[in-house]
Amino acid sequence: MWGRGHFSKTSVAESVSFSGIVQMEEDKHYNKVEDVVGSHVEDAVTFWAQSISRNKDIMKIGCSLSEVCPHANSVFGNLDPKKIYGGLFSEDKCWYRCKVLKIISDEKCLVRYIDYGNTEILNRSDIVEIPLDLQFSSVAKKYRLWGLQIPSGQEVTQFDQGRTFLGSLIFEKEIKMRTKATYQDGTVIAQAEYGSVDIGEEVAKKGFAEKCKLPSSTNACEEKKSDPGQLVLKNLKSPIPSWGHRSNQSAFTRPKGRLSGRMTLDLKNENDAGNHVTFPKENLAVGDFNLGSNVSLAKIKQDQKLIEENERLKTEKEVLLESYKALESKVEQTAQELQQEKATTMDLTKHLESTLKTRVGTRMENLAAKVEILKEIRRVNINVRFGNDLSDAMQVLEEESFTIPASLTELERIWAEYSLAQENIQTCQNVDEGSILIAKRNEVQQKLNMAIEVFILEVDELPLNKRLKTLQDLSTSLEAVYGPAKEGTKSEEILKKFYDWKCDKREEFTSVRSETEVSLQRLVAWFQNTVKAFDLSVEETRTSKDTINNVDEILEKTESSVCKELEISLIEHGDADKEIILNTYSQILQKIHSEERLIATVQSKYKDSIEFKKQIIECLNKSPNVDHLLSIKKTLKNLKARLRWKLVEKNNLEESDDHDGSEIEKIKQEITQLRNSVFHEIYREQEEYEKLNCLVQKWFPELPLLYPEIGLLKYMNSGGLLTMSLERDLLDAEPMKELSSKRPLVCSEVNGQIILLKGYSVDVDTEARVIQRAAAYHRAWREAKEESGLLPLIFLFLCKSDPMAYLMVPYYARANLSAVQASVPLTSEEALKVMKGVAQGLHTLHKADIIHGSLHQNNVFALNREQGIVGDFDFTKSVSQRTSVNMMVGDLSLISPELKMGKPASPSSDLYAYGCLLLWGDNVKSLLYSLIYCRSSMTAEQVLNAECFLVPKGKSTPNPEKDTEYTQYKEKEELKMENLDQYKEKTRNGEASFD
Repeated sequence: MWGRGHFSKTSVAESVSFSGIVQMEEDKHYNKVEDVVGSHVEDAVTFWAQSISRNKDIMKIGCSLSEVCPHANSVFGNLDPKKIYGGLFSEDKCWYRCKVLKIISDEKCLVRYIDYGNTEILNRSDIVEIPLDLQFSSVAKKYRLWGLQIPSGQEVTQFDQGRTFLGSLIFEKEIKMRTKATYQDGTVIAQAEYGSVDIGEEVAKKGFAEKCKLPSSTNACEEKKSDPGQLVLKNLKSPIPSWGHRSNQSAFTRPKGRLSGRMTLDLKNENDAGNHVTFPKENLAVGDFNLGSNVSLAKIKQDQKLIEENERLKTEKEVLLESYKALESKVEQTAQELQQEKATTMDLTKHLESTLKTRVGTRMENLAAKVEILKEIRRVNINVRFGNDLSDAMQVLEEESFTIPASLTELERIWAEYSLAQENIQTCQNVDEGSILIAKRNEVQQKLNMAIEVFILEVDELPLNKRLKTLQDLSTSLEAVYGPAKEGTKSEEILKKFYDWKCDKREEFTSVRSETEVSLQRLVAWFQNTVKAFDLSVEETRTSKDTINNVDEILEKTESSVCKELEISLIEHGDADKEIILNTYSQILQKIHSEERLIATVQSKYKDSIEFKKQIIECLNKSPNVDHLLSIKKTLKNLKARLRWKLVEKNNLEESDDHDGSEIEKIKQEITQLRNSVFHEIYREQEEYEKLNCLVQKWFPELPLLYPEIGLLKYMNSGGLLTMSLERDLLDAEPMKELSSKRPLVCSEVNGQIILLKGYSVDVDTEARVIQRAAAYHRAWREAKEESGLLPLIFLFLCKSDPMAYLMVPYYARANLSAVQASVPLTSEEALKVMKGVAQGLHTLHKADIIHGSLHQNNVFALNREQGIVGDFDFTKSVSQRTSVNMMVGDLSLISPELKMGKPASPSSDLYAYGCLLLWGDNVKSLLYSLIYCRSSMTAEQVLNAECFLVPKGKSTPNPEKDTEYTQYKEKEELKMENLDQYKEKTRNGEASFD
């Protein structure tokens, strides 16, 4: 290979203008012609090329470098710009000779590959020392197109285009270079020709270069000099001649300087040597005045005609000389082509001679390989090729198609009648009317039970699971072959079109296959006869003509048949064929899915029927038993009575003057045990209520109507939050005035958990609304529980003696955001974790169509400084009433601008308050901007996915100062709680001092 890649980028500054004064060495090879191959282009007039005669040298250099360089030492220290090194070219990872042009850094060097001309920046580790026998001059030479220069002010784009254009003319092409001059740096000025194309003229025509302009002269006589003879350039130290004078008899401009008598003498000497100098007509006209008087006018005209004839002959001579050179070049090119053709023919002849010796074996080997491929194709591909798998699938769907059981229609009709009867009972509020509806429902229930038994028996006989697995396996295998199906309407025309197409394809393929088999049988028969012909033990005489002569015809026919079948089997289907197959596949897949849905419907109905039968079999013609719930209520009543009695007994002992401390302590323990027993029974009561609730929802909607005394309807309406068995006086509660002075707020302990009891004043009208709002909040929490981001509600109960509703919630001591930030503020990472939990809480509420309306720093809790939850709100107030309270965080109001304008509250107003709370954290500016200015398009779910919440998992970097501060804070809180317990104990004993 002559070149090593296309032209690398070199700066425009590297190109040398012809218009500059450049010293050149004496060129002894003027007009010498050399055949070269272009290897690298620098600009539109400068390139590198390798002499064709040195092709073997390049190969030897490459082999030597590949052996030496991998084991050579990398360079170190100062690099010698005159020395030749080995460089590892980045594109092909091969070694080439190079010289260092520039040290870029301690590790990087700019080098030139001297045998190709291109440059590259290499690491020092990719430059190695090479032996002295490789330290010789470069193979590639740098050339410049004769008479051309890069235009001044040329743009970079045009410069690159010119370089690319010159590359297309010379890169890796055989070019004739006619040397004109040589610079001292080795650059050769030459005329380049590719065939009959003058490369310099092509570059100039495209405008990527311009003809050289010679320096201005002080004498007009220096501008032009005619030289009809063929001059040999002995010592060229002046600028390159202009483009217009290029020929074998070119006239070169003289060096700069003033003309003198020496120049006249030179002209005279040249004329005496036989080089006739012609003068322009203008000069001749001026000279007429200096002629002697003895010269006649006729003589002058005759001389003028001779001069003109001489000029004409000179022009013709130049044209003929150019034609001669062109013909000579063409003859040389034709001779080379003839030589190449001759070499190619000889190689082909040798190849044919060697091939003919193994022709039969090669032909048989190729045929055997094709037959093996054909066997595999026949075994695997043919089913898919002609849609056999689709036909098989259709056969499976048609022969074993699943049909709806006959009893399903009757079952669905009776089930609809039963559902209507259940709805009528559920909406009924009159006991007498309800009894009639229950009786009717029971009749329908009997019929439904009988229909279910018939349906179950019929379905049990059906192989549903087996058929479903068959369909699933069928769809899986088809999808693996054909991929996603196409949506479309069902049409039997599609299947008919598929069967017609398949028949046509099958007929064509059967014909081709039959032809293949016949050809192979003939070949096998020929082999059998041939074996007999060469078996010396067989006495039957056969002529070679009968046995061997027709083998070529048999082989030709067999190869043709096998290739034809391979082509039909392997060629891709056309668009029309693909459309038919895809439509059929989609149609079959739709039928499979339709039957799967039908089976799924029957199985679902079968499952519902089994469950119905299981529930009804024990409760047929009778309602579920509520005796267990009544028993729990009775136990609760006794426990509460004993608890009240013990509380009275304790109070009496504490008020007596000579009370016994041990007796009081014993009663306190009994009170604690009784209170725990009460809550244990309350939890059992809640579980029983939940069981009855499920029965009401599914089978027995009449339970609230039949047993109004158990309060089941209230439990259901409250979402399981309301309890009728809990009372305020059963709790050992202490007022929490530091948390709120506007409503009763007490603290107590239940089963080892500190709880808060919030009291709400209610009346007949507001009681139902409080239960409804609390139930909606409780349902939203119950869907996700700990993941909801909401404060859980434990119980809701009503006071029997006072118009009060009490809500029991967990108590998180000094965990609200206001207290945390006032004592030990959250770090940035902690704040993001907490506020992400708050965003989750808002998302849970908004998903349930609940607007908080009063989000502020006192009802946002930071549990363990890493889990944020949203606290509950005042359930006696509507959303608009909750938003009317103007809470502040710092100097910022938590009420959104639209609320101040009188607009209703919305999820967007909750997010405004949330954004204000976020100001206590860091790194949330973008989210705050969206929350405050783009709230109309923001949701709590989008806040959850905000980038600032995407904190990396793992342990955070410990902060000793923060940890110490937080530990001290926890110790203070524990001391306060201990003092509070002691204060409570002293209060009970009447020993508290009121300072």
